Amino acid sequence: MASFPAPSVFMDRDRIRIVLVRARNPSNIGAVARAMHDFGFRDLRVVNDFPVPLEAAKSAIDASEVLAATVATPTIAEAIADCTLVLGTTAVGERDLQHPLLGLADAAPHLRIALTNPDARIALLFGSEKTGLSNEELSHCDLLLTIPMEQYEGMRHPSMNLGQAVAVCLWELVRPGNAPEPAPSRPADVAEIERVYDLLYEMLEQTEYTRRHVATADPAHIRRLVHRMALQKPDVPAWLGILRQTLWKLRS
Repeated sequence: MASFPAPSVFMDRDRIRIVLVRARNPSNIGAVARAMHDFGFRDLRVVNDFPVPLEAAKSAIDASEVLAATVATPTIAEAIADCTLVLGTTAVGERDLQHPLLGLADAAPHLRIALTNPDARIALLFGSEKTGLSNEELSHCDLLLTIPMEQYEGMRHPSMNLGQAVAVCLWELVRPGNAPEPAPSRPADVAEIERVYDLLYEMLEQTEYTRRHVATADPAHIRRLVHRMALQKPDVPAWLGILRQTLWKLRS
């Protein structure tokens, strides 16, 4: 019987969160939970505007602990509020992407390096089985990753089953490899970034920028701009102070 190397041991799997956005099929959610269990991951969030019957996830063999601990939230913002790096998955297709796009093999080292920071927490977002992540949902992400697949004639957008996609991503993260160099940065988490975004957008409304420049004032576009700033924790109080002072001056 062939033997395979054990998964990487230096990665703190508890700081990687799998977020399923608008996943509707309990069997697919069960397949995700089983893949997480098999590779040692436990943090699963399900984002939906209606309750998903997780007890129907019959494909989650040996993954009852993952399902029992699954947290359901109505919004992506709640699911990733304490995360410092958010990656969205996409099959690309004909989307007009507004984020840096990495192949899975290139994204995995990026995540490993980010995790060398003890304050880091990473979320991997996966969209619905039919449509993937929408542009608005992608606006919550810092980076996008895609799993390279064979292109076939007559197939416009090849995509992978949800459970398979999660399994492939997790394996790439934990497969044996060299430990990365420590990262010196202290990235802001999503909740802190959202506070900066909220104040910035309020300022844009107060100055009538959102009315005069509709094409560049879309909330998702502004959120992407804030995420691209790659704010560090020490930066957040400064930006919040600047924006609050500006708003106070505008109102006075």
